[in-house]
Amino acid sequence: MKSLFILNDAPYGTERSYNGLRLAKAVSKLANQQVQVFLMGDAVACAKDGQKVPDGYYNAGDMVKMVAAGGEVGLCGTCMNARGLQDGEMVPGALRKTLADLAAWTAAADKVLVF
Repeated sequence: MKSLFILNDAPYGTERSYNGLRLAKAVSKLANQQVQVFLMGDAVACAKDGQKVPDGYYNAGDMVKMVAAGGEVGLCGTCMNARGLQDGEMVPGALRKTLADLAAWTAAADKVLVF
């Protein structure tokens, strides 16, 4: 079973991206599950490497790395460009993708969840 998670919100301020990443990580640990996460809009900042957060607060970059270890993480290239983010600034395993890539992932997915 292939599940696609599409995240749109910034890493901090709301917990939508946080909850999407948590669920993606949990699903990736289940038997016979393949997980893909596509970060769009402000959610591309979730994959920014080197985030410094207060003690006890979740780190979205670390969460993206955990998801990437068990699945695939795509970043909207247009959204990265609009926010001045470069490929080298992103966490390992989070890769620049296109809308065509998202379309292919969507067509191949058994389930699509949008956060």
